[in-house]
Amino acid sequence: MTPSETIIASSVAAQVVTDGQGRRIALRRMTVLDKLRLFKAAGPVLSQNGPWLGVALLACSVTAIDDIPVPMPANEQQIEALVSRLGDLGIAAAASALSAEPEPSLSAMRQDAGN
Repeated sequence: MTPSETIIASSVAAQVVTDGQGRRIALRRMTVLDKLRLFKAAGPVLSQNGPWLGVALLACSVTAIDDIPVPMPANEQQIEALVSRLGDLGIAAAASALSAEPEPSLSAMRQDAGN
């Protein structure tokens, strides 16, 4: 596998955590395009609301709950429905898992690529 393929594969790989209710929650780090789509779904006002956006980013990182796929929300109501479905325990599990896995830096990617 080439360095580029390794970087791409690790960026889209799902990580599975178990929340306080025993649900298996599959997560992946959002790409820049995913974040852009989230901003569009949230709208101009909520995209500027840091606390709301932080919770939305965590929720939108969820790809499956108990092995049932979760589609990316396309509007504010779908984002809030997913947050409600996850609840405090699901959001906390997502936050813990995503904060434990550092995002690769540009310099690390360049070093891995042999530049």
